[in-house]
Amino acid sequence: MSISLAQILHPKASPASLIKQEIGLSTITVQYSRPAVRGRKIFGELVPYGRIWRVGANESTKITLDSDMQIMGNTLTKGTYALYAFPEKDMWEIAFHKNITHWGDGRKNYNQEEDAFRVTIIPQKSSYFQENLLITFDEVTHDSAVMLWIWENTKIIIPITVDTDFIMQQQIQDILSKNPTAQSYYEAARYLQEQEKDYSTALKYLNMAIELGGDTYYFYRVKSLVEAALENYESAINSAQISSELAAKESKDEFVRMNQGSITLWKELVKN
Repeated sequence: MSISLAQILHPKASPASLIKQEIGLSTITVQYSRPAVRGRKIFGELVPYGRIWRVGANESTKITLDSDMQIMGNTLTKGTYALYAFPEKDMWEIAFHKNITHWGDGRKNYNQEEDAFRVTIIPQKSSYFQENLLITFDEVTHDSAVMLWIWENTKIIIPITVDTDFIMQQQIQDILSKNPTAQSYYEAARYLQEQEKDYSTALKYLNMAIELGGDTYYFYRVKSLVEAALENYESAINSAQISSELAAKESKDEFVRMNQGSITLWKELVKN
């Protein structure tokens, strides 16, 4: 009689989770396990004060960045790190740790010299009860976000910033140096217009886009906005009118309305 050696798989008490968050052109990925409260007192008991914690259960929690980021004045270069915490009642230390080979909290093998750095966080009281440990992101912009750790009634907030403009400018220069298309010039100009910077360069890019790609309602729409930002309202009105006519031919009613609204506004500015 043969005996099966297959193992029975049990559901994990602390199921694995993965979260990805874009910040501008960059992405953060966090892999962690989600232990539950299950009626227990968490911080100060299940997770003792003054001792290393893996920020979850099972394996150590991992954070991966695909570009360099700033965390409370410290540069965390792109790569993967283990996240560890050292909770106290009124203050936590958070370690971004370069050694990702430890199982769990690596208590016996953890070496502080392998930290990329530590930051100090004051824990906050959550406005709601969180049964399973939650790691998430909020207040996301092109350049920043906050990473939130919420469990039981405790919330940890870690601000993160990324130099998206530097990444974007590098990308623009790279693409425009390699046989750029009309769309390349348009996208570069639209970025500058949205960021409210270097309008003269944006206008140059838009003229190149129109020269290469012909009359397009969205090229002229952004051109009108750039010209208005340069306070060249007569040119802005003319570009908006062209955009409106081109948009009408393609039944882009929203662009027609936007252009007409802008024309009305800029005509008032010209009169004054």
